[in-house]
Amino acid sequence: MTIDPLSQQAVQKPGDIFSQAEIRQFSRRSNIKGALLVAHCWAMILLVWVICSFWPHPLTIIVGMLLVGSRQLGLVILSHDAAHHLLLTSRRANDWVAEWLLNRPLLDASVVPYRQYHFVHHRFTQQSADPDLSLSAPFPTTRSSMKRKFFRDLTGQTGWRQHSATIREAFTAADGDVIDWSAGLRRLGPNLLINSVFLASFWLTGHAYLYLLLWVVPYLTWELLVARIRNIGEHGVVNDNDDRLRNARTTLVNPLERLLLAPYYVNYHLEHHLLMSCPCYNLPKAHQCLIEKGMGPRMELQQGYLAILRLATSSRKPAS
Repeated sequence: MTIDPLSQQAVQKPGDIFSQAEIRQFSRRSNIKGALLVAHCWAMILLVWVICSFWPHPLTIIVGMLLVGSRQLGLVILSHDAAHHLLLTSRRANDWVAEWLLNRPLLDASVVPYRQYHFVHHRFTQQSADPDLSLSAPFPTTRSSMKRKFFRDLTGQTGWRQHSATIREAFTAADGDVIDWSAGLRRLGPNLLINSVFLASFWLTGHAYLYLLLWVVPYLTWELLVARIRNIGEHGVVNDNDDRLRNARTTLVNPLERLLLAPYYVNYHLEHHLLMSCPCYNLPKAHQCLIEKGMGPRMELQQGYLAILRLATSSRKPAS
C-alpha cells in the first residue's frame, strides 16, 4: 500500500510510494544509454581540447576550463552510477569502465572501495553512522564562511590538500614511516600513464601548457567548487533526517546549471536515494511520477543552486 500524499508517515523504502511495476520500469538499465553517457562526457572534453588547441585565446581557455571541470565532475557522477551497478548490465564490464574510463584518468582507481563506503551512506543517510554526514553538518553557515570555502576551492587550496593527500597515501608504506615506491606506482602508475598520453597529445599540437590549463587546473579548482555546491544541494539544510522524501534534496535546474553544475541528472538526488536501483537517465521519470502522485509538497525541492546557497547561508533551517 502506498502512502497518502497528505500523510505525515515517514517514507522509508520505494515500495511506500511506487508500485512494483514502476520500480521495475525505473530500474531498467540500458547498455546503450550507459555507453552513450560515457562517450558524451569524453566527447565534450575532447571537443574543448580541440577547439582550444586551434584557438588558444584566453576567452576560449577560460570557458574550456569551466566545461572540462564540469565534465570531470561528470566522470565522477558516472562512476557513482557504476558503483551502484547501474552503468552497464555486466558487472565486470561496469567495474572495468568505471576504473579505466572514469576513474584512472583522474586520481581514482577501482570503484569497489567507494561502493562499500557509499552504500553505508545510503543505509544511514543523515544519521550518526552516515560517513558523509560531515558534508552536510556544517550548514547553514555564514556567508563569510561560504566565501572562504569558495576562495579556497577556486585558488586550488582545497584541490591541492585533497589530491596531494591521495598521492602521499599511495606512496606511504603500511607502517607509515617510509616511502613505498612499488606500492605507489602500482596504485598511480596507470593514472600517470594515461595522463602522459594527454600531455603528449597537447605537446604534439604545440600547446603542451594546455594540459595544465585544461586538465590539471580544472581538477584542482572548478571541479572541487562544483562538487562542493552539489554536496550542499544534496543533503545540506534538509527538513527531516528520517524521511526519504526530506533527508535528500532534488534541485530543479536550468540548462546553464545543468551544463556547468549538474551534469547527468545528478540534481535528482532525492529520487536516487529513494530508489537506488534507478539509473541516472531514469531519475527524471521517477521525479515526474512522484509529482503526479501528489508528493511534491512533501518533497525536499529547491529551484536552482542560488536558492541552495541562500538556504545554506541562512541563519536557521527551513520550517518543516
